[in-house]
Amino acid sequence: VQLQASGGGLVQAGGSLRLSCAASGRIFSINAMEWYRQAPGKEREWVASRTGGGTTNYADSVKGRFTISRNNVPNTVYLQMNSLKPEDTAVYYCAASTVATKYWGQGTQVTVSS
Repeated sequence: VQLQASGGGLVQAGGSLRLSCAASGRIFSINAMEWYRQAPGKEREWVASRTGGGTTNYADSVKGRFTISRNNVPNTVYLQMNSLKPEDTAVYYCAASTVATKYWGQGTQVTVSS
């Protein structure tokens, strides 16, 4: 499974961004897609997930502001981020989980200015 993330950038507090993560390869083996983020000097943290059945979950810090969704064609998962805060500044990573392992995409930088 290969993952290609995009959509990061610089935005003012209160603004919105949409991240995309395109999956290719053995996509039939993917059970869930997730977004993580890592802020400078901090550990990587889980942000949101979506199972193949459509169940979504969110970290408390983003609940009500972020939405994870999937487009089956062309096998892309999105993270819509609204009401962004400076503390949302981080490198965002998408991940795809199978029964055997978790695949990671490259990160995309999100910077929220105050």
